Amino acid sequence: MFQEDFLWGGAIAANQCEGAYKEGGKGLSIADVMPQGVAGPPTSEPTENNLKLVGIDFYHHYKEDIRLFAEMGFKALRMSIAWSRIFPKGDEKEPNEAGLDFYDKVFDECLEYGIEPIVTLSHYETPLYLAQKYNGFLSRETIGYFVHYAQTVFQRYQGKVRYWLTFNEINSVLNEPLLSAGI
Repeated sequence: MFQEDFLWGGAIAANQCEGAYKEGGKGLSIADVMPQGVAGPPTSEPTENNLKLVGIDFYHHYKEDIRLFAEMGFKALRMSIAWSRIFPKGDEKEPNEAGLDFYDKVFDECLEYGIEPIVTLSHYETPLYLAQKYNGFLSRETIGYFVHYAQTVFQRYQGKVRYWLTFNEINSVLNEPLLSAGI
C-alpha cells in the first residue's frame, strides 16, 4: 500500500505536447527543427513532418487535459516549461509575459484539481538561437542565460511549484548532444 502523501501521477514534456510553436511569443527550440528526434538530422527550419509542432495541442486544451489527469487519479504532474516560450531567443533581459501567463494558468489549473506540479527546467527545449549562436551548453553564455531563465521562473511560480528538476535525462547528452544540450 502506498503512503497517503505518495505523489501518484504522470509526465509530459512541453516540446512533445504543447504544440502552438508559433503562438504566444514563443521562439524556436531545438526540438522544433528535429522532426525525427534523434533518428534524423536537424532541419534548417520547422517542417510539416515534425509532429511536435502540434503535439496534443496542450497549449489550447490544457484545461481539458488536466481535468482528465485528475479523473485518472493523478496527484502529481511532471511537466516542463518551454524555455523558448519564456525567453524566445534565450538571451533577452525581459521575459515574454504571454509565456509566463500560460504557465500561470496551467499551474493554477493543476492546483485547482489537487495536482502537484513537478517542473523540469530543461527537457530538450534549449532555444534554437542559443544552440546556433553559442553552441548550446558548451558556452558560459548559455549557462548564464539558463540561470537567468531559472531565476525568472523560480520567482514567478513560487507558491505554485514546490518541486523542480534541472535537466531531463542529463546523461542523454552523451548520445544526443544537440537534443539534450544544444551542441
